[in-house]
Amino acid sequence: MSRRPGNATRRLIGNGGNPLGGIFHSKSQASPLLSVVLVLLGTLLVIGYVYRGSGGSGDYKAFSKVEGDFSCTFDVHTAIPILKKTYGDSMHKVLHVGPDTCSIVSQLTTEKDTEAWGVEPYDIEETDVACRSLVRKGLVRVADIKFPLPYRAKSFSLIIVSDSVDYLSPKYLNKTLPDLARVSAQNLVIFTGKPKNSKAKLPQSSRFGRPAKMRSASWWARFFVQTSLEENETAAKKFEQAASKSSYKPKCQVFHLNSYH
Repeated sequence: MSRRPGNATRRLIGNGGNPLGGIFHSKSQASPLLSVVLVLLGTLLVIGYVYRGSGGSGDYKAFSKVEGDFSCTFDVHTAIPILKKTYGDSMHKVLHVGPDTCSIVSQLTTEKDTEAWGVEPYDIEETDVACRSLVRKGLVRVADIKFPLPYRAKSFSLIIVSDSVDYLSPKYLNKTLPDLARVSAQNLVIFTGKPKNSKAKLPQSSRFGRPAKMRSASWWARFFVQTSLEENETAAKKFEQAASKSSYKPKCQVFHLNSYH
């Protein structure tokens, strides 16, 4: 997605065509005051644009609006404090898998006693300074999740997945989810779109290669059984209780799974 600002053009207004030009001569205070106001306004606009592209916490809201109603990125950002209450010490080593992972990794690293890594399943078209720094440090990688991830077994205490499995066919899901469970030492949380939010926008289809497939909770339950993945009922209950206390209502489906033992 492209976030390019419009071409800002400054127009210098002369007083030749101004009907009040005879009243306000060139040394009047109106012109300098107007210039100061325009400069301040321009500075505020530039700061606002830079902040949007800086990977800061305000960026995920814009991302959610651009990606579409079913994007789970906003849900993940909002759910991090809820996940912290749910998993506690299990959130000391976290891997996020999904688009816009730089912003999520940046937020996770602000949590106390939490280390975070990210996997971007698609080519990063435009990156800001903060995201390039994460990639350079090896904290964020670009990897095709249809193939085994470049991590050893049980490398992370918690894995969070969003906006990724919805684009995989059952053929690749049979490989990807077991591999995600492989690199998880304890827990796996998956955010998926709901069937009623199955409005795949054209930009999404072109970016991800195929339209998203919104599957029901019963479909996922059957799939988890087929792949020998057990749902973590204890974590799911804690998550629901913490979400209720915080008045958090996710727009996406949230599944809590145990890793393979």
